[in-house]
Amino acid sequence: MAGTDVTSPSGQAPPADLPQRVSTLELFFDLVFVFTITQLTSYLARDVTLAAAGRVLLVFGLLWWMYGGYAWLTNTRTPSLAPERLLLLLGMAGFLVIGLSIPHAFGANGSHGRDGLALGLGYLVVVCVHGGLYLRVNRNIKRILPLNLACAVLVIIAGVTPAPAAYGVWAAALAIQVLGSVFVRLESRFDIQPAHFVERHGALMIVAFGESVADVGIGAEGSPVDAALALSATLGLALTAALWWAFFGTGDDDRAEEMLTSAAPARRPRLVLTAYFYAYIPMLLGIMTTAAGLRSSIGHPGATLTAGPAIALAGGVTLFLAGDVAFRAVLGIGRPRYRMLAAVLALAAWPVAVSVGAAAGIALLTAVVAGALAVEGFAEHATVEP
Repeated sequence: MAGTDVTSPSGQAPPADLPQRVSTLELFFDLVFVFTITQLTSYLARDVTLAAAGRVLLVFGLLWWMYGGYAWLTNTRTPSLAPERLLLLLGMAGFLVIGLSIPHAFGANGSHGRDGLALGLGYLVVVCVHGGLYLRVNRNIKRILPLNLACAVLVIIAGVTPAPAAYGVWAAALAIQVLGSVFVRLESRFDIQPAHFVERHGALMIVAFGESVADVGIGAEGSPVDAALALSATLGLALTAALWWAFFGTGDDDRAEEMLTSAAPARRPRLVLTAYFYAYIPMLLGIMTTAAGLRSSIGHPGATLTAGPAIALAGGVTLFLAGDVAFRAVLGIGRPRYRMLAAVLALAAWPVAVSVGAAAGIALLTAVVAGALAVEGFAEHATVEP
């Protein structure tokens, strides 16, 4: 969580420490974090079932909470000192260990995952580094640090607990984070620098989109590059580009920054928690799920999709658009109706996707998103015209 320098009479960090732009170290950090997202995508692509989706949700929920914690941390002060940079690199190592552990973190009924303990220990490193760094800039983190440590302990316990009991322990850890964000008062305890915050989360979204394009390549691996594969891969890129356009191509990031800048400083923490934490969850999960569907379908452009990949594609687009609608609603930007309709149409498209070729299913979802954006742009243009 972000904070302020409590040694300052005004309650704000010294101007020299306030981040003006996202540093290259933060971008490096985001690349490592997105590796964990890629691992979750791979996990889901191998087993597109409700059980696998539930496991992905449990892991992602806790990882996303701590990513948010690091984003708030660097929003408070740029990591320019050597000890801060080294500790941040240690936190990155913790995320790396988590990512490496994801494929075998969960065990079958009656056994625990081979790498569940390693995942829990990696998570403990992430929490401890975050807490130690945050105490240097804002001691209000003491209100949240015990919750983070409790979650880390529960994740370690889950790593050595046989399934299905392990899922209950994971759920308890996630519940602590959710309840903590509801009951811990943020106003007047943490400050937000809007420009840096928006840029950081926008950069993360771009990296996530880039990884989804990489999944197109992974799905095509081993297949001959003929006209059908080239068309299917291009359509996969077009679908990802349509989702990119929905968020970046319509200027939502610029309008979000303007809105946060104009908001009273005491309101900003709650606004960014709602918009950039909660609303981002379905958007990032949507990118992950869509990428899992693309990975399963790109290599078989003419084949009919099975139910799992079809639901992943349609559900991923639906999740992203629903999160985008929530993001806009929280910040009061844009019109939600066309994107809400597109989310409904995308979800309704999955029965069609299982009855046509994979390439046709991807093209249909791309048309749904692109059509909604075109109608929205036309409506906004017509409104501003005299």
